[in-house]
Amino acid sequence: MSAPWSWYVIALVVLNVVGCLVLLWRTSRKQPNAEPGASPQQTGHVWDGDLTEYDKPLPRWWINLFYITIVFTVVYLVLFPGFGSFKGTGNWSSVREHDADRAAAEQKLAVTFAPYEGKSLEALAQDPRALQLGRSVFSNNCATCHGSLARGAIGYPDLTDDVWQWGGRPADILETVLHGRKAQMPVWGPTLRSMGGEFATDDVAFYVLSKTDPVLEKTNEASVANGAKLYAGICAACHGADARGNTQLGAPDLTDNYWMYGRSRAAIRAGLEQGRNGAMPAHAPLIGETRTRLAGAWVLSLSHPAEAAP
Repeated sequence: MSAPWSWYVIALVVLNVVGCLVLLWRTSRKQPNAEPGASPQQTGHVWDGDLTEYDKPLPRWWINLFYITIVFTVVYLVLFPGFGSFKGTGNWSSVREHDADRAAAEQKLAVTFAPYEGKSLEALAQDPRALQLGRSVFSNNCATCHGSLARGAIGYPDLTDDVWQWGGRPADILETVLHGRKAQMPVWGPTLRSMGGEFATDDVAFYVLSKTDPVLEKTNEASVANGAKLYAGICAACHGADARGNTQLGAPDLTDNYWMYGRSRAAIRAGLEQGRNGAMPAHAPLIGETRTRLAGAWVLSLSHPAEAAP
């Protein structure tokens, strides 16, 4: 907290405490009569002939309780932060308490996860208790992007099928969840148009779609032919001459029916014109290796049910 803000907070605290003291002192005294002839407990104001306004001080027990509250406030501000930049004589901080609570919780969790430390994904996938824990870990850390059932969404892969951008072997899955992945599709629109004309991105999209749609190839022969030339000159370097992708680069297979960003000419054109940037964060530093392995084992059980059978 900067010095001006610290002094501002201090001034507010002092003003409020002193204000409460003055208010208590004023309300605990009998006020002078507002009008002559009134009794000591009356203001002299009368309505409708018989409604008299009284002026009585607050009960002494209430006043004393309020004084005790103010004393408590002063003691609290001496021991704990709250008086500007003054940290308090107790040296308490929310960050330190959070870290202590987290450390205590981690110790309890370590006992639960200890039996699964260092085990392979295949072994964990055959343990029902490990899968139960793995699903819980997945729900708490992975479901935000991949969904509670791991079926993914636009821009996030489905983890329950056999299509794997970075490889679907247990070792590949473990590498992905432990250390993360970064995939980038460069912006190719300007380059394609300079090589193939105004409709170059559409031609490449037609060519890619024709891999799984023979009818499209027959009805758009010129576009598909031009797209094939452009693909061979630019896209084949990553996706391969046969368009089956490259798991070492994270380049997806373009000959199947799975498209993370949508299987349409508009979606493919958008990828070529704007590029794509995908990132899977490394979870080992976030939740630890054992919990990461458990989550990976649960994913393995979904996409490789035969290997997960006990």
